[in-house]
Amino acid sequence: MRILLVEDTAELARSVGDYLRGQGHAVDIAVTLTEAADTWAVGDYACVILDLGLPDGSGLELLRARRRAKDRTPVIIATAFDQITDRIAGLDAGADDYVTKPFDMGELAARLRAHTRRSEGQPNADIEIGPWHINRAAARVQQDGAEIRLTSREWSVLDALLAARGRVLSKAALEEALYAFDDAIEGNAVEVYISRLRSKLGAGLIRTKRGLGYLIE
Repeated sequence: MRILLVEDTAELARSVGDYLRGQGHAVDIAVTLTEAADTWAVGDYACVILDLGLPDGSGLELLRARRRAKDRTPVIIATAFDQITDRIAGLDAGADDYVTKPFDMGELAARLRAHTRRSEGQPNADIEIGPWHINRAAARVQQDGAEIRLTSREWSVLDALLAARGRVLSKAALEEALYAFDDAIEGNAVEVYISRLRSKLGAGLIRTKRGLGYLIE
């Protein structure tokens, strides 16, 4: 999935970004309120991790503006402000969750996955499709009881298709889920990952709609 990380502390932004990329996510990083507003306005994000104390203002200003614009993207506030009044203000502004620095990376990633699944209307991490058993929380795939090992990018493509189950995802939509703004996009990357998934999982799970894209029914 594609994530917007709004964090002005360079070391923390790098650490969180590297961890989430290692989980197979595409991560865009914004370090100011203005940069975050511009990036959020043009990116299609599965979740936003939002710091409050930014150099040019409060992250709450941006959150309130996005909610007024009917943006329902899940937002997790991650901040050093730990007063209960700060938490209440963040939640009342439209945040879905709140973690206080320093936080555990694994817990942050788990909260991110949970909120994203709920926003998709799929709160259950376990999915059964024919011979495939998939756990989206653990990024684990089994076929007829046998474990299928996927790379992080292969999983990202599969997870995007699972999130849109029953809908066709275009090549551009899959690229949006795979790549951050600064990433170099290879022209045939989506086709390559779809081919690899089919070689590992069989041809029956992912269908091609010619001229439109791919789907899992």
